[in-house]
Amino acid sequence: MFLIIGFVIVTASVVGGYLMEGGNLLVLVQPAEFVIIGGAALGSMLIGTPPSILKGMLGQLKGLLATGSTKNDYKELLAMLYQIFKAAQQSGVMALESHFEKPAESAIMSKYPKFLARHHAVDFLADSVKVIIIGGIGPHDFENLMDLDLEVRHHEEARPAATLNKVADAMPGLGIVAAVLGVVITMGVIDGPPAEIGHKVGAALVGTFLGILMSYGFMQPMATSMELRVAMEGHYEQCIKSGLLAMYKGFSPMVSIEFARRVLPDELRPSFEETEQLCKGTKAEAPAAAAAA
Repeated sequence: MFLIIGFVIVTASVVGGYLMEGGNLLVLVQPAEFVIIGGAALGSMLIGTPPSILKGMLGQLKGLLATGSTKNDYKELLAMLYQIFKAAQQSGVMALESHFEKPAESAIMSKYPKFLARHHAVDFLADSVKVIIIGGIGPHDFENLMDLDLEVRHHEEARPAATLNKVADAMPGLGIVAAVLGVVITMGVIDGPPAEIGHKVGAALVGTFLGILMSYGFMQPMATSMELRVAMEGHYEQCIKSGLLAMYKGFSPMVSIEFARRVLPDELRPSFEETEQLCKGTKAEAPAAAAAA
């Protein structure tokens, strides 16, 4: 929502100020400049970007239109983790194996479709629990293992934004390319009437204008938004990591959930009382889930 509002404000401010100064809006309509700048930007992106990153970029750009993680998402995550920790406490960690062979069929996780839709988070939780089941690893090494996993994932998720940022940095240069081509065309009619020469020079300068506007007004802010979204989404898996590590150290399910809760930023963190009520509401469900395993 804010992405669209921002686009509207940038466009309205630039065009509105131009019109207030008596500018002719039709002069800015230069399809050839859009073709030169947009085509060169797209081509350079295809030259320097692997398909996997392009796919990730498209997914993250679509994600900018969504609201992102909410407080309720984290409440559901904490409630689900509590049930998993409770099942492990009552029946042993081996009881968790059946839940993570097919997470979608788990008596616990099947109740949380939003979590199951986060494939990276599901894989991270499943792989980490399987390490606990295997055993033979100290808490410090287990934490280091999860940190390495999260570092790789974060690096992969950050690459689309970095790529878009590089393309945005190139946009003013591509605008200059379009402007230079316009000047070349102008030089071909330099002996023409002043009105014709002025029109062609104006069209050339539109290329520089578009390159700068596209870079600083749209593409760089989108890249920044993607970076911030990746950082915010990283709290989700950090929450899982902190809770799992606390459970592995032998803390009770409630204390383990408190470790998970404390890594969340204020705007997403449920209060202690809210978390306690969540856990109380799932206490009756955990034994049934453990029995189903």
